[in-house]
Amino acid sequence: MGLRPGAEVEDDTVHHSKLRARLHGMRRLFPVTDETAAPASDQAREAPAAGPAGAEREWSLDELAAAYAYPERTPGAVGGELPWLRANMVSTLDGAAQHDGRSQPISNAADMRIFGTLRALADVVLVGAETVRQEGYRPARARAEFAASRAAAGQAPAPAVAVVSAGLDLDFSLPLFTAPLVPTLILTGAAAPRDRIAAAEEAGARVLIAGDGAGVEPARAVRALAGLGHTRLLTEGGPRLLGQLVAAGVLDELCLTVSPMLTAGAAQRIAGGPSVAVPSRFALVSLLEEDGFLFSRYRRV
Repeated sequence: MGLRPGAEVEDDTVHHSKLRARLHGMRRLFPVTDETAAPASDQAREAPAAGPAGAEREWSLDELAAAYAYPERTPGAVGGELPWLRANMVSTLDGAAQHDGRSQPISNAADMRIFGTLRALADVVLVGAETVRQEGYRPARARAEFAASRAAAGQAPAPAVAVVSAGLDLDFSLPLFTAPLVPTLILTGAAAPRDRIAAAEEAGARVLIAGDGAGVEPARAVRALAGLGHTRLLTEGGPRLLGQLVAAGVLDELCLTVSPMLTAGAAQRIAGGPSVAVPSRFALVSLLEEDGFLFSRYRRV
């Protein structure tokens, strides 16, 4: 399942020349402010940092980071902070999370820049094993633009990648396991093959048991990551993993890019698996727009 272009090259960099396009004309549509509705002539004179409607200027990484900041840290009942799990996905107007097996055809430069910002804010990136196999995930890299803010927040230079896998059917010779800046984590169940656990650890990965059987229990996975101090959590799916997180009620926030495209076909939705008994209600907290793409943030009610 392709979640964003570039994950197979490096975690969050806009590496391709056509993806280095600046974010010109990004507008904040919600929450509505006086600046949002200001006429173009006023915007040209007094363009605030938030990037009002119609302002033809680039949003800085600092502004994007502020727009997507994690909530204030909440102390837990037994010390430490409560984790916050957000998902970042992209979908077409007709609900496709991919085209021809990848998301690159339905993404754009602004989407990639936000993708990189979300990674730079996170302690750990949670991803399913199938997505790792299909995308050829590489380890996250340190980004100079976020070095100071990560250090001030007590974060490692780059987010760790945490792979959810029951059978550990992974290629442990890949750089994701052999050459990460921060050791890669593997979340699995107690019944996982012992030889595969040994192979993962020999490659340098850290294995966390987050389930009594073969699979991973989402709530235990979140607790296991929080136990390592990873409380700013980001998942990039794929759809099967996201569906499990939704069903378990552990997803706090969804950052969804709506691509102004129609694909038809039988592509996957952003979340799969069995439906929940009662639909989960989320509230819109932020909506940005550029070139017809909508960048939304929803939080659990």
